[in-house]
Amino acid sequence: MKRAMRAVRSLAPLLLAGCAMAPQPAPSPTLDVPAAWRGAAAHAGTGAAVAPGWWQSFGDAQLDALVRRALASNGELRIARARLQEYGARVRIAAGAQQPALSLALGPGRARAIGPLGQPVVVTSVSGSVQAAYEPDLFGRLGSATEAARFEALSQEAALEAVALSVAANTASGYLNLLGLDAQLALARATLASRERSFTLARHQFEVGYSSRLEMSQAEAELHATAAVVPQLERAIAQQEGALNLLAGASPGPVARGAPLLALRLPAIGPGLPSELLRRRPDIAQAERAVAASDASLAAARSQLLPSIRLSATLGAQGHSLGELLQSPTALWSIGGSVLAPLFDGGRLRAQAEIAGTVRDRAVFAYENVVRGAFAETENALAAIDGLTRQLAQAEARRRAAGETLRVAHNRYANGYASYLEELDAQRNAFSAENTVLQLRASLLAAHVDLFRALGGGWSASE
Repeated sequence: MKRAMRAVRSLAPLLLAGCAMAPQPAPSPTLDVPAAWRGAAAHAGTGAAVAPGWWQSFGDAQLDALVRRALASNGELRIARARLQEYGARVRIAAGAQQPALSLALGPGRARAIGPLGQPVVVTSVSGSVQAAYEPDLFGRLGSATEAARFEALSQEAALEAVALSVAANTASGYLNLLGLDAQLALARATLASRERSFTLARHQFEVGYSSRLEMSQAEAELHATAAVVPQLERAIAQQEGALNLLAGASPGPVARGAPLLALRLPAIGPGLPSELLRRRPDIAQAERAVAASDASLAAARSQLLPSIRLSATLGAQGHSLGELLQSPTALWSIGGSVLAPLFDGGRLRAQAEIAGTVRDRAVFAYENVVRGAFAETENALAAIDGLTRQLAQAEARRRAAGETLRVAHNRYANGYASYLEELDAQRNAFSAENTVLQLRASLLAAHVDLFRALGGGWSASE
């Protein structure tokens, strides 16, 4: 017996060495974090983290109510919450494998067999037992599997926050676009009323002989061109309302408005340092936790190559009837253990470990891609805010000049000093300038939403 134990102890190191697998190091990092953002807009604001209710900074109570309703009822968010519950259950399953298992068995039986004298004998038996089993985690396989499940659950938690950020940002962008369409529709209707007055005047002057049919026809054509813009904008508004209701998990219908487009505030946002973005965005945290989960899965896969030990114990009783089982049973018990060591499996376990290594490598590459995308989105949002701000200033100056040109042209035409073509050209320029200002204002507000989204929207990764 002692010789056998010495032989086992001498063979154990060789067995472990044969089961071991060379380490699979992670790929070399290629991520280069910039030291600062580019452009003048990068230095605006305080650089503090984005507040959780960032959409309130626009100063519209209806926008706040709409975003909150979307965060409570959006269908994609409900799916993400259910998925998070699933991964929480997976963590409990993985952790349960590290705990002892206890089970109760009760088995009545009746059989007819041949007795010692060759006569048939009917035997009735009732047995009950309590079984316990436990697998010591000698090489960390079960712990690694539990750790992988925990990081996968944390990754899904960050994924839920990423979906919530996307829903809030899409809702805010859609609402701001809706206000922009409302402002353009109001401008189109006001311009249409002006075109109707111009056409009435041109027709009157043609009838009394003060102008030609050409001027009256041009005024009529401009009237119809402006009238065609109104249903186009009304259709776009209805489609935008439908998209907002879908985000909010509501049925199709009108969307309540608050402040008009030009009354909304332009929030001041400080982007801070690029390195701070790594803890602000939930999609970066999701990718980072996916790397940790894949690394733990790799450790669990490598541990499959090592021996595992399972301990078991059974305590039971047996009798020929239920009464005998309860009063004077025959005691039964067993204690045992087993060692399972892979010797030959056709390379299956090693291939599984190699697959886990490639999954870990892909998670690292995906993390770097997500971070680079986050840097690019932030740079684009900052550049958009800077460019749109300067473009809007020029558009407002053009609007003022076009308005003054229209006033002078109208007076000249009304007093007979100029043709209607001069006023018509001034009307077109004034409408175009006013419409451009509204579009740029809506785009600038949407660019602030994009920056909120790029900076993580008020979410910060927990430790």
